[in-house]
Amino acid sequence: MTDAVHAQVEVADNGDGSPADDSPDDGSAIRRVVWFAAIVVAVLLVRTFAAEPVRVHGDSMEPTLRPGAFVLIDKVSYRAHDPRRGDVVVTSDLRNDSPIVKRVVALGGDLVAIENGSLVVNGVTVSETYIDNTDMAGFYFGPDVVPEGQVFVLGDHRADSVDSRTFGPIAVDSIDGRVLTKIWPLG
Repeated sequence: MTDAVHAQVEVADNGDGSPADDSPDDGSAIRRVVWFAAIVVAVLLVRTFAAEPVRVHGDSMEPTLRPGAFVLIDKVSYRAHDPRRGDVVVTSDLRNDSPIVKRVVALGGDLVAIENGSLVVNGVTVSETYIDNTDMAGFYFGPDVVPEGQVFVLGDHRADSVDSRTFGPIAVDSIDGRVLTKIWPLG
């Protein structure tokens, strides 16, 4: 029995008679906390200034984006250039300040209209293969001139979308970001 006790003492000391310290190095614990804090700050900075996931509410962007889908928006590109026709963007709903997803169809200075359900910009009918506007036959809007510094946005499901036809053109600086990709559901 004394040999077993003696063996435990030998394992538990550092060989110089001082007790072994099994606690982690204080420096490595501090480094882990600093790395964790740096990662949290980086994620917050990216989300605030560069990219952010946004959930699609409602069916106004069907079939392009289904309700409940998550998209990743780029918050940086519009600092370098203005929105372009066809961009899918996120802005705030003027009625309740919630995010809405819409497509830019006309820019400042453009003349925009809907004639018998078809989008017409500057007198030219726009080919929009991404929408099904069979339920828009007989619908007319405009023509209206989009003020400089603003864009005209529409949902892809035109018959069931609250968009610039209702609330008017939106200021370019009110756009939160451009949709880069759908992140959920996959496919």
